[in-house]
Amino acid sequence: MKYLVQVVLLATGFFASCSPTRFVPAELEYASYEIKLEKTGENEALKNMLRPYSDSVENSMNITIGSLGGEMTKNWPECSLGAFMTDAYLQMGSDTFRQKVDFALMNMGGIRLGSLPAGTITRGRIFELMPFDNLLVLLRLTGSQVENLLTDVASKGGWPIAGGSYTISGKKAVDIKIDGKPLDPLKMYVLATSDYIANGGDESNTLKNIPQISLGYLQRDALLAYVKKFASQDKMVPKTVSQNRVIRAKATNEP
Repeated sequence: MKYLVQVVLLATGFFASCSPTRFVPAELEYASYEIKLEKTGENEALKNMLRPYSDSVENSMNITIGSLGGEMTKNWPECSLGAFMTDAYLQMGSDTFRQKVDFALMNMGGIRLGSLPAGTITRGRIFELMPFDNLLVLLRLTGSQVENLLTDVASKGGWPIAGGSYTISGKKAVDIKIDGKPLDPLKMYVLATSDYIANGGDESNTLKNIPQISLGYLQRDALLAYVKKFASQDKMVPKTVSQNRVIRAKATNEP
């Protein structure tokens, strides 16, 4: 039997102002340690002590929270699973922060499952899809900053987006649109994304110096709430087919 233990070290800094003190992550480090029990065997006393807790966790994870209208998969650069997650961040970001969110963006590495089957979905599956305690945060960006961000994203092969679209040409983002309209370099836009990305995660540093709006709201909780919102209306979460949110331009020598 093997157990996987994940250790997360969080260093925090704070910003003081006339508004309430907010703490934001300054650095995130993840390390995984594998504990092998082949030589020592199982400890029955320890298992019996932990059983009530493990049973409680298992019961909680098996709770059905809603259903999906079709299988959702992870593909690069645009996929139904990425659309589902960014749609959730866009909608629940607007609802929770009580302001209009123009677009949502997430990194491909933040999608921790290859697919979700159609039909009922449990709480545990959402935890598998988003196992990290990353926060959903808002940032206010000028159109020029949005262009810089998406060009950085394009250089990485493209990431899922909701509320907007862009074309990857070479390693640049072109034909960027937010809410169906061409990007205005001088306009301010509100982005919903993870604090991990906002703090420079996944080698993306374009947002590091931009103030974050945070309510301590987990991305995982946004996904749970999004599914439950459909369930409360007796609806399934619709499968989002390709909407050309992320387009890869053909090379000039392609047919």
